[in-house]
Amino acid sequence: MKQRFSIDEFIKQTQQEDKGEGLFELETPRMLEVNLDGDVWAKMGAMVSYRGSIKFEREGVLEHGLGKMFKKAFTGEGTSLMKAAGQGKLYLADQGKKISILHLNNESIYVNGNDLLAFQPGMKWDIKLMRRVAGMMAGGLFNVHIEGTGMVAITSHYEPLTLIVRPGSPVYTDPNATVAWSGDLEPDFVTDVSLKTFFGRGSGESIQMKFEGEGFVVVQPFEEVYYTEQQ
Repeated sequence: MKQRFSIDEFIKQTQQEDKGEGLFELETPRMLEVNLDGDVWAKMGAMVSYRGSIKFEREGVLEHGLGKMFKKAFTGEGTSLMKAAGQGKLYLADQGKKISILHLNNESIYVNGNDLLAFQPGMKWDIKLMRRVAGMMAGGLFNVHIEGTGMVAITSHYEPLTLIVRPGSPVYTDPNATVAWSGDLEPDFVTDVSLKTFFGRGSGESIQMKFEGEGFVVVQPFEEVYYTEQQ
């Protein structure tokens, strides 16, 4: 009789499987497998394990030029990227957050810098700092704009919820709970002083992102706190 909780049973239930899904595979809801044959961009520190011949290097000045380096001013935690190059299997995760894979087909998306896990090379990307909110939130709000054709892996605390934005029906979100939005939306920032009295904790809920037009915005049931490093 097979023994319950044996090591063999544990291995059988948790071992890696090849699903044949391509470059990105969800090995578990919180673990991304990258079937690497070339290179991929990933969040710094997201590597959990790998097999094969893979080299890692931090995204540097020569990769994208001084202009982008100074513009992005990687000051927020979780905004730095690394490049993994070679052949093998790479496993990525970020603090147990749930992973979603999106395949862009000549489309664009904005992703909160803290919620971007990995994306295919060859896609255009740029760092955007929401300057209008920089004075209201510690360090401002960094987002990555990605466009082109390829795969993008994003993360969220628990299950994400996608809200459809339609003309004449704007969607308001908490910046700390906003994960991503469609590339054709330009969020505005509005303040609601009355909300401070309800929550009683400074400027957090008094700042809202306002999405108008046509598109979508992804939120999570969690407020992330952003830290900045003093340069």
